[in-house]
Amino acid sequence: MATLVRKLRNATELSEDDIRAIEALPVAMKAVDAETHIVFEGDSPSACCLIMSGFAYRAKVTETGKRQILSFHIPGDLPDLQSLLLKTMDHDLVTISAATLGFIDHDDIARLIDTHPAVARALWRETLVDSAIFRERVLNLGVRSASARMAHLLAELRQRLAEVGLVDDNEYQFPITQSDLADALGLSTVHVNRVLQEFRSQRVLDIRKNLVKLIDVDKVVAAGEFDPTYLHQIDNSPRGGL
Repeated sequence: MATLVRKLRNATELSEDDIRAIEALPVAMKAVDAETHIVFEGDSPSACCLIMSGFAYRAKVTETGKRQILSFHIPGDLPDLQSLLLKTMDHDLVTISAATLGFIDHDDIARLIDTHPAVARALWRETLVDSAIFRERVLNLGVRSASARMAHLLAELRQRLAEVGLVDDNEYQFPITQSDLADALGLSTVHVNRVLQEFRSQRVLDIRKNLVKLIDVDKVVAAGEFDPTYLHQIDNSPRGGL
């Protein structure tokens, strides 16, 4: 729960009683492999999933089997918090790596919200930031070039992971394949490979063996037109390791 508390405290003032209440939530822990469905589209879950370690993604799949990755989720995220009020999932939630998940019953979260207004505000804020990330993703897919899409996504992940202390010297673990990148960026795998090779040759960024390295952060930020305002962090400047 420490990563979740750290995230919530970054932008919302929580009392020690609030923090104790969060830490006291009953959590059912589960270790899963990569490409494990946490929930399927059409499910009606009775618990929210907290990512304790590892990574996940939201996706929708067309009737012809084409996948669009909608968002990526990192430790400390509650990616299906909306299931507390929206009872039917309208997308899949899938791990992209081996992960440790914590499942918190809706009833326990509802009681926490009812008795701790500051926690309710913090969780509400998380859903609003989630929506802001979706808006930026629409812009990315709609009007940015292929290289800008990739640079923007990797700069965003660096910013979000730094907030929870998971960036080291502008490097971070993120087990993404070129196929995953293609489905997230609306590109073919051939196009993704071409863009990545260009960034490598220019010594701007690289992805190897599950490690993303931003060699020149300023160039990545410029290439992606990345302005972290939409993440609504207390310090909106592009971050290094914390």
